[in-house]
Amino acid sequence: MALRLEDKKNLVKEVNAVAGDSVTAVAAEYRGLSVAEMTELRKEARSAGVYLRVVKNTLARRAVKGTDFECMQDTLKGPILLAFAKEDPGAAARVIKDFAKGHEALQAISLSAGGQLLPGSDLSKLADLPTLDQARAMLLGVMLAPMSQLVRTIAEPSAMLARTLSARADQESA
Repeated sequence: MALRLEDKKNLVKEVNAVAGDSVTAVAAEYRGLSVAEMTELRKEARSAGVYLRVVKNTLARRAVKGTDFECMQDTLKGPILLAFAKEDPGAAARVIKDFAKGHEALQAISLSAGGQLLPGSDLSKLADLPTLDQARAMLLGVMLAPMSQLVRTIAEPSAMLARTLSARADQESA
């Protein structure tokens, strides 16, 4: 079923608004996926907080115009879907990567993060970025390491004295 002009304008406006609020985007070719597989992919994307949309190439090019993802315009060829991550930079890439493991038909064409175009082969780099909670935990670990090292250093002389006295007591009793 063909889209009316008004529907096309609304679609472009919707995708443009989502692209304006997103931090990363993935364009992937979905040729060969069944309707059931596409439904499963959409479900996974929704649960991960990723906006996923199948868009005609000309409409996709218009939708990303004026956003950080304008650099992707030349790569939008063939049957593609766009996945946008709003909060977690690696979310869209993780959804596409995980789904592509079991479905060879889904292939990343291009990625964009911070206005920079990346090839589809860099999908793993973006997907391996830590989530917000993981990044916070890593930062907390880095911040706590010097304090815990200081506590261990301060406690060591008394622990060494206790070990020495214990060894001396064992030596005298034997």
